[in-house]
Amino acid sequence: MSLLKELFAYFGARKKWWLAPILFFLMLFGGLLVLAQGSAMAPFIYTVF
Repeated sequence: MSLLKELFAYFGARKKWWLAPILFFLMLFGGLLVLAQGSAMAPFIYTVF
């Protein structure tokens, strides 16, 4: 949780709010790849990339 607090503090201090959606989608895709590894959804996920 402290990492998230530090990220939001950085975004607020440096006015880099445009980085937030990029980080969100990177974490979303990373989590999706980790969860889909070895599952029945893997062929569908790999067609996206």
